[in-house]
Amino acid sequence: MAEDSKPIYLRLRETIAASILDGEFHDGDLLPSVRAFAAQQGANPLTVAKAYQSFQDDGLVIVKRGIGMFVAPGATRRLRDHERARFMETVWPPVAAQMQRLGIGLDELTERLEA
Repeated sequence: MAEDSKPIYLRLRETIAASILDGEFHDGDLLPSVRAFAAQQGANPLTVAKAYQSFQDDGLVIVKRGIGMFVAPGATRRLRDHERARFMETVWPPVAAQMQRLGIGLDELTERLEA
């Protein structure tokens, strides 16, 4: 699915997930409020609430009434495991096929990574 054809709440969810995986938020950290994140992203608060709700449904955030939403214990590891599996199942196969078509080997990629 093209990035711009994804529902906004899924794009917001990916932004939050990337922030967790990049270490901006750690397990146990308070996430921005719905209103603060909506303002930061230029999004409707109801759309942000839907993105947060999907994390809550997946057990990746916990709500402390009157305080806010927190990254759940183990959420970073679970997100990383999920994203790795998704990468290997959906992203990597077409990349590997393109590499094969173009004659790009793993050694060439390794050289680029080390540069």
